Amino acid sequence: MKVENFEHRHAGHCETGVTSSLLRHYGIELSEPMALGLSASLTFFHFPLVKVGGFPITAYRMPPGSVYGGLRKALGLTMRKQRFGDPDAAMAALDAELAGGRPVGLQASVYWLPYFPPEMRFHFNAHNLIVYGKDGDDYLISDPVFDRPQRCAAADLRKARYARGTFAPKGLLYYPQALPKQFDLHAATRRAIGKTWKMMLHTPLPYVGVRAIEGLARRIETLERKNPDLRWQRLFVGNVIRMQEEIGTGGGGFRFMYAAFLQEAGERLDDPALRAAAQRMTDCGDTWRRFALAGAHFARKKPDVTPARLAALLRECAAEERANYEALKAWSKARAA
Repeated sequence: MKVENFEHRHAGHCETGVTSSLLRHYGIELSEPMALGLSASLTFFHFPLVKVGGFPITAYRMPPGSVYGGLRKALGLTMRKQRFGDPDAAMAALDAELAGGRPVGLQASVYWLPYFPPEMRFHFNAHNLIVYGKDGDDYLISDPVFDRPQRCAAADLRKARYARGTFAPKGLLYYPQALPKQFDLHAATRRAIGKTWKMMLHTPLPYVGVRAIEGLARRIETLERKNPDLRWQRLFVGNVIRMQEEIGTGGGGFRFMYAAFLQEAGERLDDPALRAAAQRMTDCGDTWRRFALAGAHFARKKPDVTPARLAALLRECAAEERANYEALKAWSKARAA
């Protein structure tokens, strides 16, 4: 049992890659960067009260489901999205969709997917993948993290779909049911960019947006004073870097992907201002990567990197992002006039 004509594609991030592949299969050619940008899923979030693995959660994109959920609104899609209280019902529903010739997106835990190398497995429940067939007791998996399709035993996939904890999947299954014949790219781009700059510049909570980047800088700067345990300091910084560079592409990766969205939108709309914003966002990604490299050196006990140095790099990230979102704010207001 295999969906005909389904094409596996490697991608930079799981949910954007899954969404782009599903839309392509069902009839809309939309690149992975356009999926990120039009869904308005770029953000920055640091919330000390919510912890993963004992450390505060730091996120560089909106919560799981925001990409395909945001595109549903932006493009006028009709999506089927269903969770199941019973694991048997969830697996039966998956088999029924495959029997109907429909590849589907699933949310699962990385830890229980055996095709991940052991060193890459950890308790992260918001991983997205596509199931496009079944061979005996094995499901055929298109996981955008990998450059080729994978196989997963039914018992393992069932366990991965029902892992407990933060972002528990609860058997989530989704796919597009109806697609628009066409959509207004200019209007969709302007709305999506508007949502992004508003969130990054004007969210009242200090845990979201540019202010959250500045807040994380202050927290790292005071690590030595508030917790003199050097091992804990390294684990804290290491967790921030892991969230940035390993989980869901991360800060630099998402900024580069958003830059690709601005570049593609600028070319398709023949708008030089968007192409200029793309270059500025690429510069933001470069600064995030410099922070990640310095953070990795700190976590590995390199003596030339201090919390003060890491905080200074984060403030550079915040300043560059603020300037770019202010420029995008001016662009969107000019286009709305």
